[in-house]
Amino acid sequence: MTSPILTARKLNKRYGRVIAMEDCDFDLMPGEILAVIGDNGAGKSTLIKALSGALRPDSGEIRLEGKPVHFSSPIQAREHGIETVYQTLALSPALTIADNMFMGREILKPGIMGSVFRQLDKKKMQNFARDKLTELGLMTIQNIAQTVETLSGGQRQGVAVARAAAFGTNVVILDEPTAALGVKESRKVLDLIKTVKSKGIPIILISHNMPHVFEVADRIHVHRLGKRLCVVDPKQYSMSDAVALMTGAMAPPDQEAVA
Repeated sequence: MTSPILTARKLNKRYGRVIAMEDCDFDLMPGEILAVIGDNGAGKSTLIKALSGALRPDSGEIRLEGKPVHFSSPIQAREHGIETVYQTLALSPALTIADNMFMGREILKPGIMGSVFRQLDKKKMQNFARDKLTELGLMTIQNIAQTVETLSGGQRQGVAVARAAAFGTNVVILDEPTAALGVKESRKVLDLIKTVKSKGIPIILISHNMPHVFEVADRIHVHRLGKRLCVVDPKQYSMSDAVALMTGAMAPPDQEAVA
């Protein structure tokens, strides 16, 4: 059996008396799209933040490619090839599209201008950003140098997704990537997700949109009450079944192994 590329075992996180995660397990297989679904307050975002370095679990273990990892920040997760698009997008409205794409990994000019004077290679970054947005299909963005605050909600989501797809080498995590998008832009994002998968990069997709989940997911991780309830095959379960599992109306299937 193929070994998971990213695993978590017995993750716990408490905020006072509130239990956000309790003995939570997780497995992401190489090259797959794993959808994570659950009701509001189930702990999905807490799990994703733990996997992406945005928070430290109180206890438990996370392994990437079989090796234990301890992320103290999202930057460390990025250094390990884990890119995340959070629900809040994590964009800087006052910066340009290109600057947001390269935030924290700016390209310096070659030679003395970059090594000594630390001048940025704006043209190279703008060309790269324009190419990635074109791949996503966001042709409504005319000027790559415009600030993010001038973009619509859907366009901002597109910038964040394009950034993750451009730099994620091991894992791409998408937290509700189509929530703020129109029908056409949502279709482009789903196509991009499939393109990223075709390159062999596994994707974690957190979404409440069941049609989108069942269209692209290879497996579905059902999260309930701060832990993994079960993992199901979307070819063997219906959308109604998934909702029933999320809400507790259906008992989870007996599984000896969920990975």
